[in-house]
Amino acid sequence: MTDTITSDSVASVSLEDADNPAFHKELGDSFVTYGFAIIRDHGIPQDLIDRAEAKAKEYFALPDEVKRKYHVEGGGGARGHTPFGIETAKGAKAHDLKEFYHVGRELPEGHPYREVMADNIWPEEVEGFKETFLELYDAFDRAGAKILTAIAEYLDIDRDWFLDSVRDGNSVMRLLHYPPQNEPTGEHIRAGAHEDINTITLLLGAEEAGLQLLTRQGEWLDVSPKPGELVINIGDMLQRLTNGKLRSTSHRVINPAPDRASKARYSMPFFLHFRPDFMIEALDNCVPEGEEPKWPPISSHDYLLERLREIKLA
Repeated sequence: MTDTITSDSVASVSLEDADNPAFHKELGDSFVTYGFAIIRDHGIPQDLIDRAEAKAKEYFALPDEVKRKYHVEGGGGARGHTPFGIETAKGAKAHDLKEFYHVGRELPEGHPYREVMADNIWPEEVEGFKETFLELYDAFDRAGAKILTAIAEYLDIDRDWFLDSVRDGNSVMRLLHYPPQNEPTGEHIRAGAHEDINTITLLLGAEEAGLQLLTRQGEWLDVSPKPGELVINIGDMLQRLTNGKLRSTSHRVINPAPDRASKARYSMPFFLHFRPDFMIEALDNCVPEGEEPKWPPISSHDYLLERLREIKLA
């Protein structure tokens, strides 16, 4: 059985210090130990965050029959709406208590990745939805590139190493809605324990209590950023690339305390991905001399499809 603890040990750093070696070390050490860090001064304007939150709430307030117009049957949840009660954590039987909407990268006609990256879907009922979330997508993309540069410095590889690996990557921005809980939920929680598939995740909206990570000691640690701060965590793709040096940590969103149960929870994670044809194979300097990598090489796209099947989105 695990216990819940709170701690200030997860790094909380300013991205304005991104060129400082001390920043690289604090960030990287936190990823090694916890798989998580908290970042402020990340460059995503607060007025854009506020506008995006308002648009997301407006969208999720639409009737279910309207939202289902934007659900793509057989699309694996890659774009548009995924209704309540579908996504299920790997290995779990109880579905998560959430619904969400996915926005991906806009690609020009003729781009080779259009074969595997679907076009976006835009709800016509929410004025300014497309413009707001394309702007936020780009802001997430820029912040993610800065964080990856710091990670490259920590790993002692070329600081620009990641730029090509994520160029036109299959990154997805998720608008999340966890409805109020006015009835018993049984074995279901807002998001069951899971690890993220992608390279790194940048999360806005985690200041509402509920997000927890699982430590090496088997204890659940509350992750509690201040309003507007980004929570960053390592995904399975980067864990494979670093041969396990950087941890993809199990995390969950637990149900609210009774005094908050009548409140909905909203958040916006950005799942930053490698480009679809990038081969994920362990970096040489992350594999001890005389040992073999922990995982075999696999393309980013093939790995994504494998994992989507496990969580019942494909």
